[in-house]
Amino acid sequence: MNRTTGIGLVTLGIVLGVVGAVMRFAVHVHTNGFNIHMAGVILLVVGIVSLVVGLVLVALGGRSHSTFEQQLQQTPSGQVRVEEQSQNLS
Repeated sequence: MNRTTGIGLVTLGIVLGVVGAVMRFAVHVHTNGFNIHMAGVILLVVGIVSLVVGLVLVALGGRSHSTFEQQLQQTPSGQVRVEEQSQNLS
């Protein structure tokens, strides 16, 4: 998983949290067989968990990256391809 996955989870967590909070605290409906307030609490909890996991991934996702470099060099016998790969931990 990388930094963009973390940003997506943060966004999902915020959306689920807002929808869950609205369902729990702003909707005043009484239904039979389906408790909208409990569904709001579930969405709110899932949103908070998603937000926390996403923030952790964003924080850890920026610590490492790898680079790949490819060059063609001319030699007396023809062309030589030079490939270099490095991984940096910051």
